[in-house]
Amino acid sequence: MPDPRPRRSVLYMPGANERALEKAKTLDADALILDLEDSVAPDSKAEGRARVCAVVESGAYGRREVAIRVNGLDTEWFTADIHAAAAARPDAVVVPKVDSAADVHRIESALGDGPSAIWAMLETPTAMLHAHEIASASDRLTVLVLGTNDLAKELHAEFIPGRAPLLTSLSLALLGARAAGKVILDGVYNDVKDLDGFAEECTQARQFGFDGKTLIHPSQLEPCNRIFAPSAAEIAHAEKVIAAFDEAMAAGRGVATVDGRMIENLHVANARRILAVAAAIADRD
Repeated sequence: MPDPRPRRSVLYMPGANERALEKAKTLDADALILDLEDSVAPDSKAEGRARVCAVVESGAYGRREVAIRVNGLDTEWFTADIHAAAAARPDAVVVPKVDSAADVHRIESALGDGPSAIWAMLETPTAMLHAHEIASASDRLTVLVLGTNDLAKELHAEFIPGRAPLLTSLSLALLGARAAGKVILDGVYNDVKDLDGFAEECTQARQFGFDGKTLIHPSQLEPCNRIFAPSAAEIAHAEKVIAAFDEAMAAGRGVATVDGRMIENLHVANARRILAVAAAIADRD
């Protein structure tokens, strides 16, 4: 089973923006991605790198999971980024545009020894078609992160409600992650003023089976945390399922029912997963 640590809301923060990095200390995100890639201009890369690594080393974000997104493997900044990130020892290093197991092995080699996990971003048609290969390339790779903006560009796809042009890609990435037992995060929602549309996309992602969503604005945190968390009704039902199944097994019965429905091992496994997620959220809070 994937790591049950809550990653409902994973917020990108611009690495060159000192105020944003300071504000992130107060935000109710399950995890932060301090960004050295898209949000940092070429002439500010070194400054952003130094600022992000310093704040990570300070431990200023407490128990919150913190990752550093470096520039891509094919950029002039990758080597300096990955070495600096390795020295700062964040919880994870996020690498954009990972297309193969060979890319994962190259990241692992560049990262060297240390505690930081690898989060691989899948952003191209090639990545979607190799999602399982990427996800299973290394035990150090723990999370797949979808880059849906770049993916849509590569596909020549339009952004429409329901994301029909991306559904095949979402499914392929999710299949790859689950087959490898890894966490997977949905991509960002671009219109920060459209909270209704954002909530609908969070609900869709949760229904698909994603563990959480990457975010670009603090206003998206509350609905994301709420939608990706088990509801009180789901928790109560999960407890009921486990209790009924345990009672049936203790009594020597091979079948249990809850609310008139037969309960099997798969229902119990799902109930235990729901309770593990709820416990992890409670522990984070």
